[in-house]
Amino acid sequence: MCSSDLYLRAVRGELSVAPRLRELAMCAVATLNGAEYEYLHHAPEFVAAGGTPSQAEALRQPDAALAGPLFPEPDRAVLELTIAMTREVAVPDALFARVLASLGERAAVEIVAVIATYNMVSRFLVALGVTPED
Repeated sequence: MCSSDLYLRAVRGELSVAPRLRELAMCAVATLNGAEYEYLHHAPEFVAAGGTPSQAEALRQPDAALAGPLFPEPDRAVLELTIAMTREVAVPDALFARVLASLGERAAVEIVAVIATYNMVSRFLVALGVTPED
């Protein structure tokens, strides 16, 4: 197994951040970057980890999801962090303070790693034209 496989495996299953929050971030990154293949693989995982089908569908429009009532804290903080990291890269200090307050230091650092990793994955998929199987 190559080191990139080990890295992705660790991000997917060896972090302490709640799996639901991890999958929420992955789904939001996928939709923000236009990686339908990635979204279709992670939305069921999000639901299996405790998200609702309505929440999963709302993640197809992250800005609207953030504005609506479906997501409580810390989901909202993670969703806002995902949007900021994906669109702007830099994270406003006030937002990161909210993420820290919602998740604690370890989970905050881990969710940043998840978002960064899945931005790379989604951009790889989009660049190569990987689409959902028919």
